[in-house]
Formats: sequence, C-alpha cells, structure tokens
Amino acid sequence: MKKNILLLLFMAVAAACNPADAAALDFGKSITLGSGPKTVVEFTDPDCPFCRKASKYFEGRRDVTRHVFFYPLPRHPRAKEKVRYILSQMDRAAAYREVMSGRMDTVAKFEGITQKGIKLQEEQLETARSQKVDSTPTFLINGRIIEGFDLKKIEEALGPK
Repeated sequence: MKKNILLLLFMAVAAACNPADAAALDFGKSITLGSGPKTVVEFTDPDCPFCRKASKYFEGRRDVTRHVFFYPLPRHPRAKEKVRYILSQMDRAAAYREVMSGRMDTVAKFEGITQKGIKLQEEQLETARSQKVDSTPTFLINGRIIEGFDLKKIEEALGPK
C-alpha cells in the first residue's frame, strides 16, 4: 500500500513538472537571432525593461540561437504597435534590435505596419498563450521554463559559454 501511494505521488509530481517542449513550436513564426548550438525560446515585450536587459545579455552570447515570440503586456500600451511594426519589416531581426534598444521609444506613429505583420503578431500571441505564458520575459531553455530575467537560472540552464 505504501509503495502504491509513493508511486502515485511520484507520477503526480512528474506530470506537474512536465518540461517545456520547444520542439512543438513553429519557429517559422519567430524571429531567429544568432546561430549558436544552444537554443533559447524567448517570449518578450518590447516595452518591458527586464526583456530589454535580457536581449542585451543574449546579444553577447555567441553560443545561442534565440527564437523570439512576442507577448505584449496590456500595461504597456505601445507594445502591440511596436510588435506589429517589427513583424512587418523585411529585416525583422534588425527592427527587433532597434526597438529593443529603446531608439524607437519616441516615435509618434509607426509607419509600415502590414496586414501580414498584424496576422503574425496575433499568431505569436496564440503561441504564447498555448505555452501558458503570462509574464515577460519567459524563456524555454533545455526543457526548463524560466520566468523573468533570472540570470543565475538562465546560465545554469545554458551552461558555460
């Protein structure tokens, strides 16, 4: 009886701790940055200060390939417009870097937002929701979910540079 209870408890914990499955994501809808052997899936908001710190950190990691999905938070009223702008550009990676750097914060109205960019923003939002993302930044690294820019946890998950 005691073994059965322990087995059930173990199975319940294992089910609750199901690692994040990045393989199920459509990276064709993400912005891919870098070409390193380590994969990071990132859910971000262009107006989140911790997301910007994380972006700067990952720009310095040459051993990482990032797949960026946007999850604009409602408390950042211009975030959705910025995301749509980024996703409407031919060079999304360059637009991402420009927006995340803060250089676009004073732009009154973003020009060049396309229907394709709007659709992609909506698809990315659905991707984030399907992964149960509710805060930014959120990372999927080696089967681990890391919420917030927790540098210690990120470096533990990635290993040495």
